[in-house]
Amino acid sequence: DAEAARIRDERLKAYSDKKSKKPALIAKSSILLDVKPWDDETDMKEMEKLVRTIEMDGLLWGASKLVPVGYGINKLQIMCVIEDDKVSVDLLTEKIQEFEDFVQSVDIAAFNK
Repeated sequence: DAEAARIRDERLKAYSDKKSKKPALIAKSSILLDVKPWDDETDMKEMEKLVRTIEMDGLLWGASKLVPVGYGINKLQIMCVIEDDKVSVDLLTEKIQEFEDFVQSVDIAAFNK
């Protein structure tokens, strides 16, 4: 029936127009990174400063704290929020590890979508 098909097409067009006006949701992830120093003599404040100098579109640094690991060594735990489409977690951890005078390793302690 041609009339029913025409009405259905109009409704589908109205629905798709309405749907296209909604803003697209930006997929974000919250990540808790463990940044480990070489030894107990590593300047942790300087290490945190260096980590926070990393700027990428879609990256937002959050709170941080020092967590005792043992033998007088602390690790830096730092939160960040990334936009999934813009920031690669692997690229971010590689950039942090480029501060090789301070950073021994970077681990992902928690990853929430």
